[in-house]
Amino acid sequence: MAESRQVNDLISIERQGDIALICIDNPPVNATGQQVREGLQKAVEQLNAEGGAKVIAIYAAGRTFVAGADIKEFGKPPQPPALPDVFNIIEDSEIPVTSVMHGTALGGGFELGLATHARIGIEGLRVGLPEINLGLLPGAGGTQRVPRLAGIPMALDMALSGRMVPAQEALEKGLIDRLEAGDPRDVAIAAAQDVLDGKLQTRRTCDLDTPKDDAALEETATMLRKKQPHMFSPHKIVEAVRASYLPRTEGMAIERQAFVDSMDTPQRAGMIHAFFGERAVSGIPEAKGDTRPLDRIGVIGGGTMGSGIATSCLLAGIPVTLVEVAQDGLDRGVATITKNIDGAVSRGKLAADKRDAVLGMLTPTLAMEELARVDLVIEAVFEKMDVKRDIFGKLDGICKQGAVLASNTSYLDINEIAACTSRPQDVLGLHFFSPAHVMRLLEIVQGEKTAADVLATGFALAKKLKKVGVLAQVCDGFIGNRILAHYSKAASYLVLDGASPQQVDDALEGFGFAMGPHKVGDLAGLDIGWMTRKRKADTRDPNERYAGDVADRICENGWFGRKTGKGYYVYEGGAPVPNPEVATIIDTVRTEKGITPREFTDQEIIDRYMTAMISEAARVVEDGTAKRPVDVDMVFLFGYGFPRFRGGPLHYADTIGAAELVERIKTYAKEDPHYWQVPPILEKMAQDGTKFADLN
Repeated sequence: MAESRQVNDLISIERQGDIALICIDNPPVNATGQQVREGLQKAVEQLNAEGGAKVIAIYAAGRTFVAGADIKEFGKPPQPPALPDVFNIIEDSEIPVTSVMHGTALGGGFELGLATHARIGIEGLRVGLPEINLGLLPGAGGTQRVPRLAGIPMALDMALSGRMVPAQEALEKGLIDRLEAGDPRDVAIAAAQDVLDGKLQTRRTCDLDTPKDDAALEETATMLRKKQPHMFSPHKIVEAVRASYLPRTEGMAIERQAFVDSMDTPQRAGMIHAFFGERAVSGIPEAKGDTRPLDRIGVIGGGTMGSGIATSCLLAGIPVTLVEVAQDGLDRGVATITKNIDGAVSRGKLAADKRDAVLGMLTPTLAMEELARVDLVIEAVFEKMDVKRDIFGKLDGICKQGAVLASNTSYLDINEIAACTSRPQDVLGLHFFSPAHVMRLLEIVQGEKTAADVLATGFALAKKLKKVGVLAQVCDGFIGNRILAHYSKAASYLVLDGASPQQVDDALEGFGFAMGPHKVGDLAGLDIGWMTRKRKADTRDPNERYAGDVADRICENGWFGRKTGKGYYVYEGGAPVPNPEVATIIDTVRTEKGITPREFTDQEIIDRYMTAMISEAARVVEDGTAKRPVDVDMVFLFGYGFPRFRGGPLHYADTIGAAELVERIKTYAKEDPHYWQVPPILEKMAQDGTKFADLN
């Protein structure tokens, strides 16, 4: 006869003869908060003390097993019992303990499974150790138990990548013992019965020896020293995994100390800021409330951006009408989209059997009138105002009432575009980043007359596309490109004054950027910046030191970067090498301007570049173009390759301090008082001792 009792609000025990079931019920993701930890410990201790049960099975209610730590506890003093202690108690249980995992078992959730004596996965399960994404490492036995079950290479792979491992791979590697289908409770009962019948072997993971693999440890350590010398937790992960050679008590002590050491690093603070910031940007009032339908989307333009946007929508399950003006352009757009979808299949992002159905949702056409039935249309054509004005004038007469009209412009005035229609309330900016089906940032630009439900629809689209939507107000370049236009001048000035493009790139890559600014320019196409400089030539301040001389002359040679095989670098297969002809251009410009080049250290390059970025970012917050500092940070993390472990430019600014930044700017201003000006908000923060974090 079955009997049930609550250990606490989140943990219950159910007895069925010799079988005891422990259920975790902490919606929505059964996080390992204090009540869960305490309840699990009490349940296992009570059952062992009572002695009636011969096998224990742990499962979870709801849509998933334990998906990690309780984020509500982040940043707060830890409350006992500690997770490693709870899991050691489970592992040391005299009564065999099995776990049945479904959905996702991540971080502490997977470590819970590792501490049990047998693990059953339910089809569709994914397991992982994602702590690296927070600047941490598994701290409850993950680095000790995975090597014992699956070997050191698998442990290093999981802990250093943070990837989710599908159930079949987990089974093949020995991380789970069985893969079943069914309801978690039913599977738990059946698994427990199999333990009783001797059909399912149980064992303590700590009793296993880690297979020796010093070569894998040393190879990984060498790679990290070379590629991630500035990071902290990856190196600690190798140290902790190596400790799995030791008995559990000693190995767990090393893992725990490595975890504590990682908690105290600026990298962990930056990555926690990024974790919460990603959620904060969509938590604003403008992102909530009523929205308009998003059942069918139109995309105008089949070029790189338009094709990427269409791909992103199709992968999200939204039918797309793609419009081009000529058949060859339409054909290229369809070919690009098809290639993108095939790429998603090859990367495992889309099931192969769904490929044709996804492409079947695409309607290519030369007739703009086909947009009459779409709910939202995104214009993604040339960055020229007269072209965009013409398109929006036509859309005004074609699109149904209530349809949202969006421009993918990177710089141009949304209000001027909206004024070409009789419905400016339906117009907003949706600035995607290239490649649009990969990059996660979406700047949602609010015009003067954009309706509240239109703005909320922009955020709803971002969510559907799994993008990070950030609210921006109208100005040239919005948040990201406006700041970029400013700090890219700092890189140009450094080159004019004595640094080489390669030294600037190397210094900033050492800071943590995946690519330096000159490599990024080559990748994006140097002609884009050239076109922008020509567009803004008439508005250039005569007192400003012009930063575009070198880049302009590179473009005048027809060298636009990767797409032409030459730019700041030469691309002839293999790694790019500096373009020697660029050095000649730089020398010529310096001579013409009477500049005597001087040496810069890498740190000086980083300080000037980052101070310029922070200065304009501060102004963007000050004038309201960005709602809060965290919005700027997320724009740069998800759109501009800013190193995640540094949290974003304004989070990084707080680690420097406003007073130091003001002092730097005043020092640089002795050379160029026009470019280097202290933002009033930064001056006030220096006086008040406040931080950008205080404005979030």
